[in-house]
Amino acid sequence: TVLRAAVVIGSGSASFEMLRYLTERLPVMVTPSWVHTRTQPIGVRDVLRYLVGSATMGAEVDRTFDIGGPEVLTYSEMMRRYAAVAGLPRRLIVPVPMLTPRLSSHWVGLVTPVPAALARPLTESLRYEVVCGEHDIATYVPDPPGRPLPFDEALALALRRVREAQVVTRWTSASAPGAPSDPLPTDPDWAGGSLYEDERQSPVDASGEALWRVIEGIGGENGWYSFPLAWAVRGWLDRFVGGVGLRRGRRDTERLRVGDSLDFWRVEEIEPGRLLRLRAEMRLPGLAWLEMWVEADPQGGTRYRQRALFHPRGLLGHVYWWLVFPFHAVVFGGMTRNITQAAVKGAQARMNGALTVGIRSGRPKGRTSQH
Repeated sequence: TVLRAAVVIGSGSASFEMLRYLTERLPVMVTPSWVHTRTQPIGVRDVLRYLVGSATMGAEVDRTFDIGGPEVLTYSEMMRRYAAVAGLPRRLIVPVPMLTPRLSSHWVGLVTPVPAALARPLTESLRYEVVCGEHDIATYVPDPPGRPLPFDEALALALRRVREAQVVTRWTSASAPGAPSDPLPTDPDWAGGSLYEDERQSPVDASGEALWRVIEGIGGENGWYSFPLAWAVRGWLDRFVGGVGLRRGRRDTERLRVGDSLDFWRVEEIEPGRLLRLRAEMRLPGLAWLEMWVEADPQGGTRYRQRALFHPRGLLGHVYWWLVFPFHAVVFGGMTRNITQAAVKGAQARMNGALTVGIRSGRPKGRTSQH
């Protein structure tokens, strides 16, 4: 059984995020002519319902089904409806016929977290009308009352999950963290050739739990705790050469899990309270990792340890490492210093908050005065 759908509206969907960021970031849009192409968007809940229902079909069912929501809309109508549901001012859309799919994909790649390599097939598909020619799937998977979901309702559900940080999966999760044959930072020195390393550590006047909260919350809106302009420039350069850049952000603002994308990194390993290992997915002449550790200090306190590792590929990889090496003191040195300071400030803030709550909620004990 094959299900054919147009734009899928759901938190984490690449097509939804493209719609979301284009609408939120551009109050006035100069757009290609494909914004007037008709399409039939469908909510991800209905897609999942049809998928589950397809598993119960008999063996004699061997065909393709069109699935879609109850409304046929153009992309410009979807952007205007998104703005209304999200509470944004009305968007002005100006179509320009000379924008080709290739140019459109680069434009989408600049404005949204969706890289040009993925944006291109999405924008290519929008050149063609995608409207259901039949609704035969309802014979096998009947639609309950109120389903499929109307476009505005599917949008509202998706936006609520984004705002509540309940995005379970994202389009970025489809990319594997690396081939099994790739070297790992845990390999011995003689395996896989050269492995450059930049290691830094610092004692932390805070608990391991406070330090781990900062480490697990890194990236996305929280940033990288070091020279924001340098990270931004590296992200822009990566986008310019077709990489993912820094705009992928995080799936969850507080929690990470193996396989999560984190800006232009991906979580390769996580040991809660102890280790976070990230593998770089930016365009590089080699493989790179960033490790952050919470360790016990010999004096009984907490210690933060950070390692940046690079496995060069060919001569260009070695040249790249030595070209960027002079900037490590600023980028990685500042990162170590700022992460430890953030852990101390976070611990103090939580302590002050707990004291304030205790003072407000506590009742004085002792003798009662008599008048």
